[in-house]
Amino acid sequence: MDRIWLDHYPENVPADIDVPNLSLYDFLKRTAEDYGSILAVIDGKIIYTYDELKEEVDRFATALHDLGVQKGDRVAVMLPNCVEYIISHFAVQRIGGIVVQVNPMYQEAELAHIFRQTEPKVTIGEANQQEKLAAVQSLKVVVFTDRGSLSSSFAENEYHFHDLLDQGDPASAPEISIDPKKDPALIQFTGGTTGTPKGAVLTHYNLVGNVLQTFAFTSNTLQRPGEVFLGAAPFYHVMAMSSVINQGVFAAATIICMRKWTVEEAVEIIERYRPTYFPAVPTMYIGLLRYAEKNPIALDSIKIMTSGSAPLPVEVLHKVEQMTSGVISEGYGLSETSPTTHRNPFRGKRKSGSIGLPLPGTDCEIVDLDTHEPVSIGQAGELWVKGPQVMLGYWNEQEETDAQLQNGWFATGDIAEMDEEGYFYIVGRKKEMVISSGFNIYPGEVEEMMYQHPGVRELVVYGVPDPYRGETLKASVVAKEGETLTEEDLTSWCKKRMASYKVPKIFDFRMSLPKTSVGKILRRQLVQETVDEMEKEGSQ
Repeated sequence: MDRIWLDHYPENVPADIDVPNLSLYDFLKRTAEDYGSILAVIDGKIIYTYDELKEEVDRFATALHDLGVQKGDRVAVMLPNCVEYIISHFAVQRIGGIVVQVNPMYQEAELAHIFRQTEPKVTIGEANQQEKLAAVQSLKVVVFTDRGSLSSSFAENEYHFHDLLDQGDPASAPEISIDPKKDPALIQFTGGTTGTPKGAVLTHYNLVGNVLQTFAFTSNTLQRPGEVFLGAAPFYHVMAMSSVINQGVFAAATIICMRKWTVEEAVEIIERYRPTYFPAVPTMYIGLLRYAEKNPIALDSIKIMTSGSAPLPVEVLHKVEQMTSGVISEGYGLSETSPTTHRNPFRGKRKSGSIGLPLPGTDCEIVDLDTHEPVSIGQAGELWVKGPQVMLGYWNEQEETDAQLQNGWFATGDIAEMDEEGYFYIVGRKKEMVISSGFNIYPGEVEEMMYQHPGVRELVVYGVPDPYRGETLKASVVAKEGETLTEEDLTSWCKKRMASYKVPKIFDFRMSLPKTSVGKILRRQLVQETVDEMEKEGSQ
């Protein structure tokens, strides 16, 4: 496919970029050399300049190396948005390790799969995770931060984050040779075709390249230095890891850490620190709008906002822009693409409902689902992408890698169309993924866990429309003969085994489930039944 989108690029946006031979740690090293006295991170009362941040990273890199972390070893980081996350992120890569990003909301069964797959040498978590980690991470090294009290004394393999910082000598950090194109920097877990999470392996080249692609696409709207980044979206997700941590350090920006999103705290931070860049998900923007209906707020410092993970309603986009001095750019990406492949221009034409134009250096094809041959403009097909941001593959999943990567092209699994100006639109999904409050939820994974409940005979999980979350997870359940199931029973059971955002919010108890003649559950029929019921209730 010809890159017809290049004709519609804003001024000063290049068609391609040269990805330098740098590691992610080199971003930090260069910024500290150029702008060492600039504020790097604000985390509550904790403040670091770039000189101070680099020194702490070097200290922790030495400490991790002394604990036995070698090049290629995995280190699981299971933290909320905090300065310890940023220090860990760069320290691991400083010594050639691989960061495994872990959602701190995960429960034991979810963690067990990730740890079995990656076998991390060290896990870094909060003290309140001690019991959970001990159950799945026996005989492994665990480092706890100081945000909380330990439930028991340290075991032989447990350490305190800041004790290690105190012991680490920044001058003793080993010099490790890194090949940015070949050496992994990060493993980001995503759902598989069967719902089983698999780890997307992202190299230094992938992540460095995506930062430079994104920065170039801002049409000189973002400056280096001078920006203040609001880190509200979770760092353990590839979107915030790339757009806040990596891009923030590259841009010599001040990064403000929000450990947990609340509208009230966000408003307080915005009015106090005057951020200029705000990457978020739709529920955050909707929350700000609802708050502003009753409370005056000053958002005029924000000049660039990005929205991803789910479609942003047009009316929400316009209202938020009216409250700020900037624009919201909707885009598209995946864990496997570091993550961004498309974005609406910050300067120039933006099309509502579109994911925008491919980033510099990104090739795209829309292909027929059966033949994989490119389709014509305006026709729907599967979106394939190729560029410096496309992953190396899936960790220890060669069959999955071969299925998704073909000659450098990544098959996204999303159904898209392209118009005559090169703007892309997502019109459907090949996989039954649900996006709720910005979280990707794979029904197969939830169903597999729920089937372990002794009272469940049959069930199906699916997404239904929700004005706030975008989609809400619903479960239609058939109980075993003689069993009585309640919403409270299943909710409590699920919360002990899954992250809270994966727990269905709506339960539908039935005597049977609708099926095809060959016994396949009619998931889409159940979705349509719910939509019809919602429309009927809304008209009354």
